[in-house]
Amino acid sequence: MITKITSDKQKALSLFKMAEITLERLGKTEKETYPSNTLVDYYDIIHKLLEAIALKEGVKAKGEGAHQELIDYIAKQQKLDEQTRLFLQQLRDYRNRISYEGFMVQKDFISTNQKRIKTIIENLRNISMRLN
Repeated sequence: MITKITSDKQKALSLFKMAEITLERLGKTEKETYPSNTLVDYYDIIHKLLEAIALKEGVKAKGEGAHQELIDYIAKQQKLDEQTRLFLQQLRDYRNRISYEGFMVQKDFISTNQKRIKTIIENLRNISMRLN
């Protein structure tokens, strides 16, 4: 459920910094050797950036399906295209399957989609910085 809260720019900045740290660490990792871990890290970065954007806008996603609703909310508010929204939902689904079912991502998924993921991350970083 998406709820209105008081904008929290300090917490948003902390999440942004954590996303940056994870991105830096991921840059030092053999991404295709550890594709499932890489996907979890990419999703974590994206989720932190989505949350940072939401906090700056004064909203919070809570409860069952919060990540799914957060993706849909930010996609709508920031006018992300439908393909990006669906891809983010796919990453969320894979991350959940990795975490709860032991799903293994194939290394070609990372190599095939890495440029797209990096572009999404860069776009979300720019949106977050623009909202300061």
